[in-house]
Amino acid sequence: MAVKPDWLRVKAPQWERVGTVKSLLRDLQLNTVCEEASCPNIGECFSAGTATFLIMGPACTRSCPYCDIDFEKKPQPLDPTEPLRLAEAVQRMNLNHVVITSVNRDDLPDGGATQFVRCIEATRHASPQTTIEVLIPDLCGDWDALSTILEARPEVLNHNTETVSRLYRRVRPQGDYARSLELLQRTRNLSPSTYTKSGIMVGLGETDAEVRQVMADLRAVDCDILTIGQYLQPSTKHLGVHRFITPHQFEAWRLAGEAMGFLQIVSSPLTRSSYHAEQVRALMTTHPRSALS
Repeated sequence: MAVKPDWLRVKAPQWERVGTVKSLLRDLQLNTVCEEASCPNIGECFSAGTATFLIMGPACTRSCPYCDIDFEKKPQPLDPTEPLRLAEAVQRMNLNHVVITSVNRDDLPDGGATQFVRCIEATRHASPQTTIEVLIPDLCGDWDALSTILEARPEVLNHNTETVSRLYRRVRPQGDYARSLELLQRTRNLSPSTYTKSGIMVGLGETDAEVRQVMADLRAVDCDILTIGQYLQPSTKHLGVHRFITPHQFEAWRLAGEAMGFLQIVSSPLTRSSYHAEQVRALMTTHPRSALS
């Protein structure tokens, strides 16, 4: 197994601030992907007073071998109070931008689309100045469910492609590369004013050329924002790291993405899908989607 290089070291967080955010989350009985997925940036984000809320969890109906979210527990019925508790957290944390994601809930008729809508609506009511990003699963290709979410008008719809097409069977066995691209294309068609976003992990055995192909595929469906980050093995039970990508290569991908026409591309070893997601607010000023539609 490859030794983790120096550039993957994270700064020590301000533990007092981290504790404050964790206390608020426990008080409101909310889950975050920061904790459930063992994100390496949890200290930085919690210190800054930000978090990516994980709804309908923490149990997931899929068993992706790269992910640290629990798939062995049985998913519970949806909690009707969750949207209100989430909205209260956004208000108490005074967030300018919030990311709402979920586990996969393939057991639900609409994949959880209705719960996303309830969370968007509750957040808008409690904190109207906050811009909202939803990071959604593929909904098993239920495009009516996708339309339901888009009708609530989140500013950003994010759906991660996660890896290159060739590795889907190993990395994302219950997903489908073409379906993920179709979800982003349909989002653009259904809601031209919504920013679309996707993210991939690298270091799982893909080639540099395959990463460029994913980038080209995403631009072909007019994806606005892309994140590229290093895959890190959560435990010995998960997929191993094939290689550690250098910061130089991440920068090369960032420059290539800008040349391809992405409005925003964040590419670095520690980048995660929701890392510095609040930067999209600046994008809304410089590149308003209404002017691009």
